[in-house]
Order: sequence, then structure tokens, then C-alpha cells
Amino acid sequence: MFYNGCMPAPILATKLYIPPPRPNIVPRPRLIGRLNEGLALGRPCVTLISASAGFGKTTLVSEWISGCGKPVVWLSLDEGDNDPVRFITYLIAALQIIKAGLGDGVLQTLQSHQQSQIEMTLTALLNEISAIPDSFLLILDDYHVIDSKPVDEVLAFLVERLPPQMHLVIATREDPSLPLARLRVRGQLTELRAADLQFTPAEATEFLNRAMGLNLSDNDVAALESRTEGWIAGLQLAALSMQGHASRDTANFIKSFTGSHRFVLDYLIEEVLGQQSEKIQTFLLRTSILDRMCGALCDAVLLDPSTSGQEILEQLERANLFIVPLDNERRWYRYHHLFGDLLRQRLGQPKELREYHLRASAWYEANADLAPAFHHALAASDFERAANLAEAAWQDMERNFQTLAWLGWVKKLPDAAVCSRPWLCVHAGWAYSDVGETESSETYLQNAERWLAAMKEEEAFKSIPGTIALIRAGNAQIEGDLNETVRYAELSIQLAPEDDFLIRSQAAITMGFTHWAVGNVEASLQAMHDWMDDMQKLGNQMYVIASAFVVADMQVTLGRLGEAERALQQTIQKAEALGEEAEVVTAHHHLGLAMLAYERGDEAAFAQSLQIAADLGERTTLVDWPHRWNLTQARLKESDGEWGAAIQSLDDAQRGYVKNPIPILQPIAAHKARVHLRQGRLDKAQAWVRERGLSVKDEASYLGEYEHLTLARVRLAEGSFAGVHEMLECLLTLAESQKRTGSLIEILLTQALVHQAQGNHSESLAALERALTLTEPEGYIRTYVDEGEAMQSLICDLRFTIANRAHPLLGYVNCILEFFPPSVEISTQSKIQNRKSEIVDPLTDRELDILRLIADGQSNAKIGQRLYLALSTVKGHNLRIFNKLQAENRTEAVARARELGLL
Repeated sequence: MFYNGCMPAPILATKLYIPPPRPNIVPRPRLIGRLNEGLALGRPCVTLISASAGFGKTTLVSEWISGCGKPVVWLSLDEGDNDPVRFITYLIAALQIIKAGLGDGVLQTLQSHQQSQIEMTLTALLNEISAIPDSFLLILDDYHVIDSKPVDEVLAFLVERLPPQMHLVIATREDPSLPLARLRVRGQLTELRAADLQFTPAEATEFLNRAMGLNLSDNDVAALESRTEGWIAGLQLAALSMQGHASRDTANFIKSFTGSHRFVLDYLIEEVLGQQSEKIQTFLLRTSILDRMCGALCDAVLLDPSTSGQEILEQLERANLFIVPLDNERRWYRYHHLFGDLLRQRLGQPKELREYHLRASAWYEANADLAPAFHHALAASDFERAANLAEAAWQDMERNFQTLAWLGWVKKLPDAAVCSRPWLCVHAGWAYSDVGETESSETYLQNAERWLAAMKEEEAFKSIPGTIALIRAGNAQIEGDLNETVRYAELSIQLAPEDDFLIRSQAAITMGFTHWAVGNVEASLQAMHDWMDDMQKLGNQMYVIASAFVVADMQVTLGRLGEAERALQQTIQKAEALGEEAEVVTAHHHLGLAMLAYERGDEAAFAQSLQIAADLGERTTLVDWPHRWNLTQARLKESDGEWGAAIQSLDDAQRGYVKNPIPILQPIAAHKARVHLRQGRLDKAQAWVRERGLSVKDEASYLGEYEHLTLARVRLAEGSFAGVHEMLECLLTLAESQKRTGSLIEILLTQALVHQAQGNHSESLAALERALTLTEPEGYIRTYVDEGEAMQSLICDLRFTIANRAHPLLGYVNCILEFFPPSVEISTQSKIQNRKSEIVDPLTDRELDILRLIADGQSNAKIGQRLYLALSTVKGHNLRIFNKLQAENRTEAVARARELGLL
């Protein structure tokens, strides 16, 4: 919700450790062959290894990758990875083993935006992965610990767009929430399941007699294999138990080895543990409460000076007693999941259990690892300690955008433990606001206020009132209540201590955006400048740069194209001085420059800036880039008369929209209605009006301006003008009072077109002339041209009336008319015949290549793929080809080229 600055979360290197193949492993060529077949498909593919505990999934993958001949990265998942930000962070850390620095920009964006904005970061990450030259394997081990829809959605997004060089392998106890059926149909899924992983009789014999050192007959192996149904963990536990039996007891042991896995394992754990010394048994049981272990942590839990935790861990590893090393240094370990579960079952609930957890919690806290410290405190039912740890962890977790994970902690605490702490209540209110649960947020804020009212004023709580007001401002903004947003933001500024610079800045910009939403753009613009100054003082240069395109948006709304252009250019120069990391953030800025050049008819500057924006956009992690890019594409396609493509771009823009404080001034549905009007689909535009319930009698508002101007165009197409002039006058009056020149221009042009349709000639020309007076200093062109023939006709009429008066707008009017296509009365054939003069500016080799593909009927997308060019680059070449050939479209360009012998 609010930006607090950020510090990168530490990466636990043991999660990236690739387990080496086990000694005396049983070769499994049939399964390795299956896995290699999936690897050799030559297309994006997922390998899924799904079976319950103890089927040797990790061991198989470890054996496979040791001989696959490809680079491998490994990520062992745990419960903490249910937070999507943490999941992506570790995913990038793993990928950086393949390519150093990969995803660094993504990590920064991940730490600077809301969780709902993750999809764009994944797109940027996939783009970077696609640039890796060699194929590699990404292993996600223990995916079954993930119980988070957001993380499942992250993985599904990656799988659906998997780069061909990345082969994804998922080892899990249960199927992940992925489109497995679709992957199967596409031939993009290799699956190994429990039935595949079971030891065959031959493999069971190899395992029991060679790997485990037994000497069983074929019948004994077959009996034991039948009892365990090839379950590898069961066979291993049975073999360990049998190592302590005399050979003469083997048959009786196997005969008694019956029942479900649960009872079999209960029996075997007794037998395995029974073979260990009391010292080892005590160690195993007491340390089973730990998800991962090191010598020092074990010592802290046991408090036994006669026992060295590190020495016992190494002894257990040598004995192959279900312990898994997590790093090459043999410092961190964990128990085999199944073995750990059984140890904990055996441990039960001794009176000392609480003390073991508290010792572990204290050790983790002393080593600045607050997550396991919290969980052990919770396991000990020491809710006071757990609440204290949650409160202590808030600042770093919020700054590292782990709010969702932190909220999961708080949900596990009793209400009494949370509600007795004012700051913890405030943090909970903030966290719930971040995830959009405003009612829960308000509940915790009220709890904080009740406790504050009953307490004496203390220095530690002086920032709480201002923070509560700020959170309520955010909640009101989420709910769309602008008045309450402004009220609480102002209250936050009043209540925040003078030295609480961050809260005051956040409140100011929250209020500033609400000014924009009600049309007070000047006030919002000033708030943005203040916010950028504040961020500058905090040393956040990247945020200053990122904020500049919003300033430019506001200046365009105010009709100040020149100021918008200067703001963007200055910021781009600043970003270039800071280096590539900052420069990538300027994709929006170059896109803004492109559209300013487009508006002014500067095709060369437009093509250059659009290409730069497209290139940067492929690398940017700005979450709203797809939305803005597709809106731009929609306008360009609409200008080209590609109505269907324009609608598709608008749909893409809608899918790419991420909720943010910037008000929605041009709803996509209204924009689509305008395209439908130009498409000749009045029925669809009318359906939109009915769906929205719009009326010419609605009260004028800034947020409703675009929709009501669209309504006016629908009424214009219908020829129904009742109340339209009055509605437009109300909108004009509001825009004038707020000095929104950009709005005035569109309202005046709409008025001119409505008057023209009604035959009100003088009124139509008066509105047009006033609009021209406003736009001439800023060089508007496309605003007129994109209105089509009706506007062209109207401007021609105005030129006729002012031609003999040396009017100051005459040169500007002539300039605009030059950008309109020739009148429709001139046939295509005559246009071609009139252009037989030789080309003044010859086509380049690249343009000739593109022209030939155009003649072959290739789409822009296909041309881009064929020549390895971005779509925007192809379109830029098209514009230059059409200009050089004096053609308006592909058909004319090909015809003209044939006349000239170019094809």
C-alpha cells in the first residue's frame, strides 16, 4: 500500500543446494530414459514427478541431473515460500546461478510495488530467461508444501509461457494447481507417478542386497517387495531393521511385516530407533521439532554439554539415518520428511516440549532469524513472545514486501495477544489494507485506538494516530470514497509528528491523487512535485524517475504538451546518468515522448521514441507497462482504421491493468464504444450506454467526463440531440473552472461536430476556432486528424472563411489539413496514377525486404518474426515505406512498387 523504501531479504543458500547422488544408489535406467525423452522433445516442457513420501523422487532427480549434461538449478521449497514475493525472490536467486545478475531489476520492482502487480515482474523475468543462450533445468523440489493460490498462479503463469531453453521439473507429493490436461494434449508434459517410481523386483533385490548389505533370497525379496508395494522408504526402513536381526529371523520378520503403511512405519520406527544408543535416540527425538538443524542450534535445544550437535549430525549422515545435508559445508541438515514426521510422533507431548521450542526460538532470535523464532514460540504456545516477535519483524518484512507472510503469522495468534498491543494492531490494520480487506483493517485500527485511549501518553506511541489516519485514507481510496480519502489524509498530516517524514509524505501524495480524481489537476501536480522532492531527500532516485511520467500525464491533461515533453526529456537524461538500471524505468517516458511526437505529427521522432520504448518495455518490470503499451497500440490501430485490432489491444490493456492511485479517466469500455462507432457498430455503442445507465442529464464530473463525451458521440451517430448541448456546456464550464485545457479541447471539438451535424454552421466554426486557438501554441495535430472526414470538412470550411483575413490561425489550419488523407472522392486508381513521379528518397535494403514480405501478404507480426524485428519496428518501417511511395496502405504501396519496378 505505501512505499517505505526497502532492503533485500537475505537468501538462505541451503535452499539452492543440489543434493548429490547417494552412494550405492540403485541405477534406474528405465526412469532416466523416460526423463531424457521429455528433455529431448525440443519444445517447452514440464516434467512432473508426483508421488507420496518415500518414493525416491528427490533421489531419482539427483541421479538424473548428474548425468544429463545440462546446467541445473535447484530450489528446495518450504512453507515460507507460500508468499509469492519470497517464492519469486528465491526463484531468481536460483536462476542467477545460471546467469549472474539475472532478475536484479525484477527484484527491485518486486520490492517496490504491491503484490497484485506481480504478473508484470514475471513477464520481465521470462524475457531475461529467454536471453539465456543454452538450455538448462530448473528443479522445484517439495512443491507440495505450497498451499497458496497466488504462488500457484505464479507457477501457472510461468508454465504457460515457458521459454524453450528452460526445462521445468517439479517434484511433489501431490499434483500442483497447473493446467496439466492442456499440457498433456500439447505434448508438453512428462509424468512419473507412484506406479512408475515403485521398485521393480529386480530393483528391490539390488537395493536390499547390494545397497543395504542384506542377503535375501529371491522369495524373501519378492515377499518384502509385495508387502511394501515397491515403496522405497518402506523397504529402506525394513532393511535397517533387518540389519539388526539374525538371518534365521528374516522369514519371520517378513511374515510379520504386514498392514497399512502407517502401522508398518510405527513398527519400523520402533525397530530402527531401538537399534540406536540412548544418546542418539534422545538427540533424534528432541531435535525432530526443528525443520532444519545445525550443530549450534541442536546444542541450544539439548543443553547437554556432553553432546556435540555437529558431531552427531555428521555421524547420522555417515549412518545414512534419514538425514539430508543442505549445503556443501555439511553445516545445515534436515531429517527426511517421513522420518521427521515419525520422530515427532514418537516424541509425543512431553512436558519438556514447550521448553525445547522456546530454546529454539531464542536461538533463532539471537541469530536474527525471526520467522522460525516466531513459529517455535507459537509451537510453545508462548503467544506473548510470538506477538513480540511479530511486532519486531514488521518493519523489515513490510519493507521487503512480505506483508502477506507477516499477516499469516498474525492470523495464528489469539486475538488477545494482538489486541493488547497498539502497534501490532496498527501493523495488522496496515497489512489487511494492503490485501484489500478493509473491514478487518478497520477492526484492528479501532482496537489500537481503544488501547491508546486507556493508556498514558508515551513516546513510543506518538506516531500511531497519524499512521491510523493514513491507513484509513488508503482504505477509503480502495473503496473509492474520495472525500474520506482526503479527510483522513489531511488528518494524518495533522497528527503525524513533525519528524515522521515518511508518513507525512505518504499522506500528502495520497491526498494529491484524490485531487486529480476530482479534476483539481493543478493541486495534484503540486503534490507530485512535493512527493518527488521528498523522495529526493530520502535518496530514492529511482522513485523520482518513475514518478516523472505521472507528472507528464498531468501536464498533458492540462494541455501543456511542451512542459510534458521537457519533464520527460530531463528525467530521461537523469536516468541515463544513473546507469542502465535507472534507464530501464524510462520505458513509460519514451512512450510518452512518442505519443507527444505523434500528436504533433513528427513521424521521425515518433518512430524513434516508440522503438526505444518498445525495447525498454521488453526489459522493464514496471507493472503497468502492458496496460499503457496496449492503450497506445489501440490508439495507433484506431487511427489506421484497424478496428478489430484496436478492440483487441483495448482488451489486452484491460487484462494488464493493475489497480493503482492514478484515476481511471478514460474507461476502456467507453473507449471501445468509440471504436465501435467508428466501426459502424452503433448497436454495440448503444448497448454500452444502456449498460452504464448514462443520461445527458447526469451531473457533470471529471471522472465521468470521458464517458459523457462518448455518450454525446453516440447521440450524434443516432441523430438524437436532445439535452446534448446542455450536457456539453456543463462539462465545458467544469473544465474551464479547473483550467483543464486538455479537456476543453475535446469538449469544444465535440461541440463543433454536434453543431455541424445539426446545421449550426456559425456555432460549429466558433467552437472549432476556439479549440484551434488553444491547441496552436502546443502544436496539436492528430487530435483533429483522428476525428476523420467530418472534422476535415469543418476545418476546410473554417479555412475558407478566414483565408482572406490574414488570420493568425491560417498557417496552423493549413498545416493540420496537410495531415488529413486525400478526400474519399479521389479514387484509389487516380491517386496511384497521380503518383508516377520517381521516388525522391529511395528505399533502403531493409525497407525493400519488408516491402517484398508485404507483397507476399505477410502480417506485421509474421514480418517481425521472419526478420527478427519488434512489431513496433516493423510498423515504423511501414510508415516510412508508405511515405516514400506516397501510399496510404499496403495495397497502394505494393501497386506503386510494381509500377516503379521495385517488385
